[in-house]
Amino acid sequence: MNQYLEKISGVRVLVVGDAMLDRYWFGEVNRISPEAPVPVLAITDSDERAGGAANVACNISALGAACDLISVVGNDDAARSLERLLADKGVTADFTRDDKHVTTVKLRLLSRNQQLLRADFEQQPNDVFIVEAMDRFKNHLATADIILLSDYGKGVLRDIDQMIAAAKERGIKVLIDPKGRDFSRYRGASLITPNRHEFEDIVGPCTSLDDMALKAAELLKIIEVEYLLVTLSDKGMALFDKDGLVFHQPARAREVFDVSGAGDTVIGTIAAMLATGADYREAVHVANAAAAIVVGKLGVATVSIDEIEDEIGKEDFS
Repeated sequence: MNQYLEKISGVRVLVVGDAMLDRYWFGEVNRISPEAPVPVLAITDSDERAGGAANVACNISALGAACDLISVVGNDDAARSLERLLADKGVTADFTRDDKHVTTVKLRLLSRNQQLLRADFEQQPNDVFIVEAMDRFKNHLATADIILLSDYGKGVLRDIDQMIAAAKERGIKVLIDPKGRDFSRYRGASLITPNRHEFEDIVGPCTSLDDMALKAAELLKIIEVEYLLVTLSDKGMALFDKDGLVFHQPARAREVFDVSGAGDTVIGTIAAMLATGADYREAVHVANAAAAIVVGKLGVATVSIDEIEDEIGKEDFS
């Protein structure tokens, strides 16, 4: 296992998708507004973090891998904040800027670690800039060891079928964090990583792991994707191929503080591991350890190689 972790610093991952900025306003609620029956939040602090595809890229960089990020953003303060955050994390941002586009921002208002409200600022990018992002993608194919497409349904991956086809021509694995109910648009990908809710929204309720395996195998044959990893919250995660269950990794016993961004950590870790030559079982095993660490942190966070090695070192794995 360690031989692959040691190789992560030598790989390059290309992430393409919907980058966004997560803003947090923290405060105290001591009264109700006289204007309407709503709490008044007295702001005491604020924070900004990379979100969406940008958080995936930060997770990959935190592991020590080189990471390039392609997305479409506006020419605004949010985009500049996002670029600064990514640079601080060692991610190379190759953004297409649309002067008429608003960079996606998710603003969360919190008091005593409880979220009171979320306000979203977003819009679909102009077609011209999606085409430009596609050109940037093609330019990066020569240096990418693996490709991760992070789909949050904001429009950057409109031409995802062309991206998958271009990567396959070069023999590059494509991993996808999916969105929506139409998984056929990911045809030809190496791996997709829905959570249980997203998976059952397509195939229907699963009464057992065996039932899930049958439905996963059928779905994979229909959409022509090689592997499917379903994250199962407190039940861990399960990897399937067209023949059924490949590997079930139970969740690690750990106190959970926040599951925000855990899916980004999982797919980012798998991408980095596969790029080193690790197989899917090994990659999922390490990703499960990374997930156990990140849910023990407050807010969207990343995991380091040292933390993963410490977590894996706690088990008797052979």
